[in-house]
Amino acid sequence: MFSYASFGVSAPFDPSFHYVTSPVFSPLILASLRLTFAVYTLVTTITSLAYSSLVLHDSSSYFSYFTDLSYTGLVAYFWASSVQTFAFVLRERKSYPLQTWPRSLQLLHVLLHSTIIIFPIIVTVVYWSLLASASTFETTYYSWENISHHALNTVFVLFEIFFTHSGPCPWMHIPLLVLLLACYLGVAYITYATQGFYTYSFLNPSTEGGLLAAYIVGIAIGCCVLFSIVKGVCHLRRRISLRYGLFEEVAGGEDTEALEEWQAVTAPKESSEV
Repeated sequence: MFSYASFGVSAPFDPSFHYVTSPVFSPLILASLRLTFAVYTLVTTITSLAYSSLVLHDSSSYFSYFTDLSYTGLVAYFWASSVQTFAFVLRERKSYPLQTWPRSLQLLHVLLHSTIIIFPIIVTVVYWSLLASASTFETTYYSWENISHHALNTVFVLFEIFFTHSGPCPWMHIPLLVLLLACYLGVAYITYATQGFYTYSFLNPSTEGGLLAAYIVGIAIGCCVLFSIVKGVCHLRRRISLRYGLFEEVAGGEDTEALEEWQAVTAPKESSEV
């Protein structure tokens, strides 16, 4: 049965304010940094769209690429999170708007957070291991665009993982992330059927043959492994923050549950032998 709590939407929502706080920065600095990332990613997206439209005359295929879709997710997340964090500052760190919004919107924010800490890393790994070529740095524009889309995207993600209190994401998000990856396959092959090209060369069954299935399964498995690693890192970061007083724990809240889950995983089992 569907449960908001199983997808990371507690009641009350985020009582410890971990979506708008950091173990390193004050809420105001965190909000400013998120706004900086929001502006940069938005400008990058607009510039790329303009270049595709005015120079390449190929803007119709822009959102056929997983890179651009995941980057748009970064734009949305950093704008949303920066607004919420600034509101938290203006409310004297007592609350922020998302806490009182409908639970469906809270769920969407939590799921968006999961996608932006996983998908950009997948994009970076796949691009530099399978797709990068001599044309990657062919011109100044291509160099900037590829660094922005395939390197800085992961830098922004690592900032969220290590320097905010967001996460760890619940295990129930894994099936949804894999489902979104599967849905993208549909987008890729619809693009081929309607526009006559494969968005990524390794999706071409004519040239890849049996490797195509290996690539698809490998990326899905990689997504699950990456999710597990990020979840572990977030648990460790939360534990360190609680231990060194970088985070104020709310009894019975998500932070207590996260610490207990971590301790249950890492604690040695008692021996039954005397």
